[in-house]
Amino acid sequence: MTTPTLIFVHGTHSAAHSWSGLVGELALRGHRAMAVDLPGHGIDGFFPLAYQAPQDLAALAAEKSPLAGYTLVDYAARVVDVVRRAREHGPVILTGASQGGVTVSRVGEAVPELLDRVVYVSAYCPVELPSMAAYFATPENADSLVGLVTAAVVGDPAQLGVARVNWRTADPELIRGIRECLAGGFTDEETTRLLSQFQPDEPVAIPPAETRVGAQRWGRIPRTYVRFTEDRLIPPALQDRFIAEADRLTPDNPTDVRSVAAPHVGPPHRPELVEIFAGLAGGSAVPPARPAGGGR
Repeated sequence: MTTPTLIFVHGTHSAAHSWSGLVGELALRGHRAMAVDLPGHGIDGFFPLAYQAPQDLAALAAEKSPLAGYTLVDYAARVVDVVRRAREHGPVILTGASQGGVTVSRVGEAVPELLDRVVYVSAYCPVELPSMAAYFATPENADSLVGLVTAAVVGDPAQLGVARVNWRTADPELIRGIRECLAGGFTDEETTRLLSQFQPDEPVAIPPAETRVGAQRWGRIPRTYVRFTEDRLIPPALQDRFIAEADRLTPDNPTDVRSVAAPHVGPPHRPELVEIFAGLAGGSAVPPARPAGGGR
């Protein structure tokens, strides 16, 4: 049996390094794994001059960003290129976390023949509504604490073309809110380390981009959804909605559902996630999907 390549796509304001602990552990177990930097992220990341200490908040609110021109088309193209190259060496399992889910969906629609499985880790997976943003006002998203993060946005996203979050804020209330939304249970040290890893800018074009999937292409790919039961950004109710919508779209290809008691940011290298991906990479039997909303 040919060993699959596990490819990981990061979420908003993040980069490939967010997967480093998981990728490293999988590599040590003999699995092929890598993470992708989306355009404008990671090794190509942008940090405004005014973002550095001492911060100039007025300048930070106005400084232009090269990420303003990027779209979901650019994100998907980057990942399709990586998938094509990896496919030359065998099966491919493509995973996205959080906003990375919409890129995974776009890639699944574009090149389903190159993917052996798609995996969503507490990620957006629009099926019945047209975009990620369309789910923000749904009842299932009512408990999201995302407003505690957007409180740290600097400048006007409509003018900048990016949502610019000041992760380097010294405001204890903002830091507390970010931790409550993204990293419940993290210590002060872990939270500070997390904030230092985020990038300030993310294109505003991504959330409203059309990313609804169809049964004929994306729907034929086996899929797994890893629910984070302690997520305060994408509430479990919204995660369950994504699962239910996908299963209505493709009743003959139900979602393999796993649940992990984790906040939004995981972290990805926690033992439960390592075991899930080692199992998928190892070709172990995938359990039957369970109905959304219970019994996990």
